[in-house]
Amino acid sequence: MSSGAHTTVLDLNFPVLPAAGNLKVTTPIDGSEIASVQMHTSEEVEQILQRSQSAFEQWRQVPGPIRGELVRRFGNKLREEKESLAQLVTLECGKIIEEGRGEVQEMIDICDFAVGVSRQLYGLTIASERPQHVMHENWHPLGPVGVISAFNFPVAVWAWNAALAWVCGDSVVWKPSEKTPLTALACQRLFEETAADFEHAPDGLSQIVIGNAEQGAQIVEDRRIRLLSATGSCRMGGIVGPQVAKRFGKCLLELGGNNAVIVTPSADLDVALPSIVFGAVGTAGQRCTSTRRVLVHRSLHDEVFNRIKSAFESITPSRIGSPLEASTLVGPLIDEEAWDNMQAAIERIRPEAEEIVGGGRVDRDGCYAEPCLVKLSSQPEALQQETFAPLTYVIPYDTLEEALEIHNAVPQGLSSAIMTTDVREAEFFKQNSDCGIANVNIGTSGAEIGGAFGGEKETGGGRESGSDAWKAYMRRQTSTTYYGSDKPALAQGISFDA
Repeated sequence: MSSGAHTTVLDLNFPVLPAAGNLKVTTPIDGSEIASVQMHTSEEVEQILQRSQSAFEQWRQVPGPIRGELVRRFGNKLREEKESLAQLVTLECGKIIEEGRGEVQEMIDICDFAVGVSRQLYGLTIASERPQHVMHENWHPLGPVGVISAFNFPVAVWAWNAALAWVCGDSVVWKPSEKTPLTALACQRLFEETAADFEHAPDGLSQIVIGNAEQGAQIVEDRRIRLLSATGSCRMGGIVGPQVAKRFGKCLLELGGNNAVIVTPSADLDVALPSIVFGAVGTAGQRCTSTRRVLVHRSLHDEVFNRIKSAFESITPSRIGSPLEASTLVGPLIDEEAWDNMQAAIERIRPEAEEIVGGGRVDRDGCYAEPCLVKLSSQPEALQQETFAPLTYVIPYDTLEEALEIHNAVPQGLSSAIMTTDVREAEFFKQNSDCGIANVNIGTSGAEIGGAFGGEKETGGGRESGSDAWKAYMRRQTSTTYYGSDKPALAQGISFDA
């Protein structure tokens, strides 16, 4: 991409660039450096954590609906800057501009959702076994929340956490990926502008830590961070989870996915194929919900493989290029390491493959890869590992029971889908998929904020965004009150005369 395209984005009256620093920021569009930012020292991180604790002490006293008003105003600020922020997302992480707009819309949507939650932070009235006793379940603000986000969704995942944390009465410390700090700084600036006009917002309610694993570890290990929400690889979760548990903190992990679509004989392929293709190549295959495996009934194995192959070939190379161009469907991989990992995965599977289509490099500045499709006769051990790239495997099965066995035989459990017009197949699939997400006649990729998002097994078990995910950001309290005047009864009918 030309330097002129960079200027188009960065001259949008949208203050994002801080002073030059020791962390270089490049764009995957052509690999060029677009900024440098200063990483925080350990002393500065400590100051940030102190401010966050102080902000929590003040913010928790503000009524929930008033906290929601701040989030409502922030959502409106995002609406005003949607296009500018979307272009910055695309510039910094490489997803196509339409997906960049969709990511900012997710931020707006979760703000709307959180505003409603701010008036519904309620518990239960529970029947007591004892006369003249009443039991209540109460929810109280938890404390400072740490958010560690990944490059592929540089702003939406933070917003999922932050909007709910704020309405629940918590402060937020955000460490974005070192690959995408500019979008984080832009969001922080927008929040600060919003909070400046809101008299109830304390200083330090939202803060950013710029850095790498060293700064991340300082947040993970700090006892003041009552909830640590971390998005990244299964390997990262295996490090972070035990560290937080060691200090008896709460952890919300959103880790890897190895997602599959099951195509049954009754499937409407005109419905199935677009969802499969988007799931496979959207964000250049760099979503945790990307479609990695397509499990196809043996009677359709060749047909489905050939139709996906035709779709991939129609994308290559004319629809692969700058994600700022409206005609582009597949943008770049984030960096050379991602390209190397993709090639290594292709070489590992080559001895097992019946056919491999695509997977080559597109001749452009930056790391642009042809989507790769691999035809297999079974699911080999190599598929236990997720590859963050547009690399998709097509595998046959004979019975739906066998398909679910193949489907569940990986360590990750995030997103799954079945393509069927048989309600019995759909219900059997939902009962037996071991994933946190189980879709019918839509793909694995792309979730609305109204439902709780997350997965099982090595995906980490965390839930973010909709439904009752807000409860993770609060502490539960059970309260029993006796309102009689005689000696109160003991639970379980215990007699204790003193």
